Amino acid sequence: MLNYVWLTLVLLAVILGGLDGRFKELTDAAFDSAKSAVMTTALPLAGIMALWLGVMRLAERAGMVRSLARLLRSVMRRLFPDVPADHPAMGSMLMNMAANMLGLANAATPLGLRAMNDLEQLNPHPGTATNAMCTFLAINTASIQLLPATAIGIMAAAGGRNPTAIVGTTLLASACAVTVGLTAAKTLEKLSFFRVPTTTSSKPAVTENTAAEPDEPRAKPIPVWGWPVLLLLLALFGFFFTRLMQTGEAGPSLFLRAVNAVSLLAIPFLLAFFPLYAVLRGVKVYEEFVEGAKEGFQVALRIIPFLVAMLVAMGMFRAAGGVELLARALQPVLNLISFPTDLLPMALTRPLSGSATIGLFADLAKSHGPDSLVTRMGGTLFGSTETTFYVLTVYFGAVGIKRTRHAVAVGLLADLAGMIAAVTICRLVLGSTP
Repeated sequence: MLNYVWLTLVLLAVILGGLDGRFKELTDAAFDSAKSAVMTTALPLAGIMALWLGVMRLAERAGMVRSLARLLRSVMRRLFPDVPADHPAMGSMLMNMAANMLGLANAATPLGLRAMNDLEQLNPHPGTATNAMCTFLAINTASIQLLPATAIGIMAAAGGRNPTAIVGTTLLASACAVTVGLTAAKTLEKLSFFRVPTTTSSKPAVTENTAAEPDEPRAKPIPVWGWPVLLLLLALFGFFFTRLMQTGEAGPSLFLRAVNAVSLLAIPFLLAFFPLYAVLRGVKVYEEFVEGAKEGFQVALRIIPFLVAMLVAMGMFRAAGGVELLARALQPVLNLISFPTDLLPMALTRPLSGSATIGLFADLAKSHGPDSLVTRMGGTLFGSTETTFYVLTVYFGAVGIKRTRHAVAVGLLADLAGMIAAVTICRLVLGSTP
């Protein structure tokens, strides 16, 4: 489906730009987007990918990823019945989901790319997305958000009296988006139009037994003296957590202070705990980290062509005025369902560009006020939706998936559900708030 989406964006951009005489804007947008895809997105991502895939390799060698998957085996088996329970993909997906829920974007994307690479090892049809891949992307494009930090930051910067008011609405709206996304993924995968081709593959099947017994030797047991060391580290971060809770940076709510403290401590804790745990289990941490980092750099290079293709198409479409044209065309329909027209540019831009949506939301907070109902709707919408086309491009590009099957439809349906839920829930919960 991405073939048709990409071609439609490019052709509409050229036609609309030609009708409005925006050829220079189209050309500038194409070159700027191509440069941004490499210099602003891919290269910075290479460093982040190298860091996190190095850390993930330590977690794998120490047996932590497999242990994490076992803890939630029953839930994960229901969501991903085609993935062996002890396969590394289960642990990678769980860590990605946790990072997304906490709003740790710098960690979530590398962990998600690692999960896609693990899922590709099980793919009997290389180049075609599996049911597990589409379900995983549905969860990514509609992740439950505990703390929409970006939206809260913009509202606070605009002088909002209670910017954290959208935490509850975002949690509910993103839960609605996840429910719709998962339901759509499980429904559409059964339709004949999205059926996996029946051609055979030379890739050997991965069974649960083979997944549980990797080629590398198992890690050694933790020595007796190692447990006090781990407990000391946990106690230290417990102290840091308590101190952050007492500062009250996220407001008077105990829940908000706790989520904010966890978000701040999560990355430093993982960067300290994983290497320490691995070395206690006999893993050569520096050598294994470097091997994982090499893989991260290679993944970042593989996604460059896919990023350039999609970001150029989206940049041209915006420069040609495509978003504004869609907004005018959809306005009568949205008036019927009481969807604020001021939110329409954000809603149309969100699946295409995160940075552009942030700019639109900042302008919304400035023009309507950070405590207005429409601004809170916008913040909830931002927190409960995702840049679907960017996510699909990066994740599928990393493993060379060209036939995306129902992934695009699932992502857009989840976004639509998040947008409608954001407006409806804010109207019900915050409509009477001064």
